[in-house]
Amino acid sequence: MLGSTHGTLTTDFRARVEACGETPRTAVHSTAAPSDGDAAELDVSGRPLHSDVPDLDRFFRPESVAVIGASDADGRPNTGITRQLIAWAGRVGARIHPVHPTRATVFGLPCHASVADLPEQVDLAVLLVSDPVPVIEQLAETKVKFAVAFASGFAETGAAGAAAQARLTSAVQRSGLRLLGPNTNLNAFEEFREDLDGPAIALITQSGHQGRPVYTLQELGIRLSHWAPTGNEADLETSDFISYFAEQPEVGAIACYVEGLKDGRQFLLAADRAARNGVPVVAVKVGRTETGARTAASHTGKLTGADTVVDAAMRQFGVIRVDGLDELQDTAALLARARPPRADGVVVYSISGGTGAHFSDLATEAGLTLPTLSEAKQQELHQWIPDYLGVANPIDNGGHPVGDWRGRKIIDAILADPSVGVLICPITGPFPPMSDKLAQDLVDAAEATDKLVCVIWGSPIGTEEAYRTTLLGSSRVATFRTFGNCITAVRAYLGHHRFTASYRSPFDDAPRTPSPSFRKAQALMRPGQQLSEHAAKQLLRAYGIRVPREQLVTSAAAAVRAAGLVGYPVVMKASGPQLGHKTELGLVKIGLTSASQIRDAYRELTDIARYESIPLDGVLVCQMVERGVEMVVGVTQDDLFGPTVTVGLGGVLVEVLHDAAVRVPPFGEDQARHMLTELRGHPLLEGVRGAPPADVDALVEVILRVQRMALELGDVLSELDINPLMVLPRGQGAVALDALAICR
Repeated sequence: MLGSTHGTLTTDFRARVEACGETPRTAVHSTAAPSDGDAAELDVSGRPLHSDVPDLDRFFRPESVAVIGASDADGRPNTGITRQLIAWAGRVGARIHPVHPTRATVFGLPCHASVADLPEQVDLAVLLVSDPVPVIEQLAETKVKFAVAFASGFAETGAAGAAAQARLTSAVQRSGLRLLGPNTNLNAFEEFREDLDGPAIALITQSGHQGRPVYTLQELGIRLSHWAPTGNEADLETSDFISYFAEQPEVGAIACYVEGLKDGRQFLLAADRAARNGVPVVAVKVGRTETGARTAASHTGKLTGADTVVDAAMRQFGVIRVDGLDELQDTAALLARARPPRADGVVVYSISGGTGAHFSDLATEAGLTLPTLSEAKQQELHQWIPDYLGVANPIDNGGHPVGDWRGRKIIDAILADPSVGVLICPITGPFPPMSDKLAQDLVDAAEATDKLVCVIWGSPIGTEEAYRTTLLGSSRVATFRTFGNCITAVRAYLGHHRFTASYRSPFDDAPRTPSPSFRKAQALMRPGQQLSEHAAKQLLRAYGIRVPREQLVTSAAAAVRAAGLVGYPVVMKASGPQLGHKTELGLVKIGLTSASQIRDAYRELTDIARYESIPLDGVLVCQMVERGVEMVVGVTQDDLFGPTVTVGLGGVLVEVLHDAAVRVPPFGEDQARHMLTELRGHPLLEGVRGAPPADVDALVEVILRVQRMALELGDVLSELDINPLMVLPRGQGAVALDALAICR
C-alpha cells in the first residue's frame, strides 16, 4: 500500500519545468471533498476533475414506491417479488402503490391501471416488465426520482442486447430519473438487521449472488447498511454508489464485487472521494486472466480493461484489491470496525512455538513488521513464561500460563509495548478449558485497549462455545478462520491508514490549461502515422526531456561533418517514419570513431533500408552515451482509463524482463517515485557491484514530463516509447537515446 499519492514539487524540478515553459500549480493540501459546484471542472485532457455525489437517500429510504407489473396471482414470478417489496416498504416506512392494467387490488392494496393514475409523485418505481423503455418514458412525465429494472436480455447477451441497452440508457437520460439495472435483482431490498451497532459495511455487487458472503456477516454481529446490486449499469454504476457511501456517516467500509467498470475516470474520482474521507474500499475485481476477462465481458457487456492498469489504478487511489469473497468479507469487516493503529508493529502470541513460527514466516513474507521486543519487555514476560521459551516475537507461552491468572498479565504486557499496534493470537484448534480461558482473556484485553487484537480460530468445526459465543460476541476482537485471511486483512488495515494519513488528491493539482510545450508538440503530430526517431525526439525536446546531441543527415559527407560537431565516438541510426525496432534490422551502428567508419556506416545503413524498402528521412549521427542504467518510460492508451504512463527496466531485453510499473494520470511526484520502488530491478538505480547510484531525481522528472505529455496529447498520441532512457549517475541527469511515437 502506498503512503502518498502526491507530493509538492522540489525547487530544482520546479525551476526546470518553468524553464521548459510550464508553470506548475502551487500544491495546496486539501482533504475535503470538492463541492458539487466544482463538478464541471475539467483537466487539460478534457476529463472531469470532480464528480457529483448522487443523492440516493430516497432510493434506499423512499417515502413512496410504485411497483409496475405487480401481481398476487399464484405461480407468477412477479408475485413473489411484489410480496417482498411490500414487506420491505413496511420496514422502511414507505407507501406502496401496485400498478397493473387489469387488477383492482394486489395483496389487498388498491392497484392502479397505469403510471398516469398514481395518486402521488413516487420516489422509486420498480419495473417488473420485460421492456422497461416505454415505462421509463411514462415515468418521465410523473417526475419519479429513481427506477429499478430487473429485466435481462440487454448488453450481457451480445450486440442486439447492447443496442437495446443503448436505447434504454437514452430513454433514462431524457427522463431525468436515475436507473438501477437492468439485469439486476432484489438485493437492495433485503432485510438488514437493526439490532447491530457500530460502523457498517456498504456492499456493491454486479452479480448479486457474489454478495451473499458479506451479507451473512450480519449473523456474526457485523452490521450491513446498504446493498447496491448494479447489474448492467445502464445508468447508476459502481462509482456512483462508492461516492454516495463514502459520504454516509454510518459506513465504515465499502465492499465491492466488480466485473467491469463503466467509466475509468469516474471510478478514480469515486475512489478519490473515499480516500479523502478516510473510508476504505475493498474490491474483488474479476478479469485477472484472459478467461476471466472474457467471462466478465459476456456477463456484463462492459470493458474489463487491461488488468495491470486496473490493478495499478486501484493501488494508486487506495482501493484494496482482494481475490476471494472470503477475503472480501474478512478484510471489509476488519476495516469497518477497527480503530486506527497506534503503531505498525505486529506481535504473534501463541501457546505453540511451531504455530508462532509458522504464522510469523507467513506474516513477514507478506510484508508485515514483526518488531523484536526490547530486553526489558522480554524480562517482564519471563515473569510468567518459562525462561527457555522465546518471547522476542513471536511469543511462545508454552500453554500452561493461559489457564490461570498469568494469561491476562501476558496479554496486557504485550499490548502495553509502544512498538506494538496489533496482537495476533493463532489458535489452531480448541483445547478446553484452557482455550476457553484464553479466548475470554483476549476479549477482555481487547475491550480495555485501543489496539487491535486478532484471533485465528483454526478449528474446522466452528461450533465451540469459545468461538461462537466468546469471540464472535465481541465487537473489539477481529476473529478469522484462516492464517491467510488474517494476514491479508491486517496488511490492508495498516496499509489503508498509512495511505489515508498522508493522502492528497492528485486531482487538486492536475493541469487545467495547456502548456507552451503543447503548442510546440501539435506541429509535430501526424495523425495516423508513426513519427521518425528524429521527429519523436523533437517531441521530447518540446516537453523538456533531454536527448543526445545529434544531427539528421542525408549524405556521407554530411555525416562526417556532423560527427565532428557531435564529438566522437558517435552512434549512427537510420531514421524513418516506419522504423520501429532498428537493431534487429542492423540499422544501428555504435562506437564509431573515425571519418572512414562514418562513411562506411552511412552506406551500409542506406543500403539495408533500400533493400528492405524502408523509406528514410535521413540518418542520425548521435552523441554516444554509455554509462548509466537503461530504463523505459512510455505512454499507452487503455480502453477504460485513457492514457497511462509506464516505467520499467529498458534496453533490448525490456519485453523479456517485463519489469514495469503503471500509473493513470494525474499523479504527483510521490507516486512517480513509488513506481520505481515497485520494480524488481530497483536496486540497479541505487548502485550495485560498484556502480554509482543513478540520478533518480532526473528519472522522476522525465516520468512527470511524460505524464504531462500524456494528458495534453492523449487524444492524438496513441503510443510513446522512450527506450532506452539512459539514467546517468546521480547529478548528471537522464538522456532519451531512442524514442518511438505513434499518432492516433
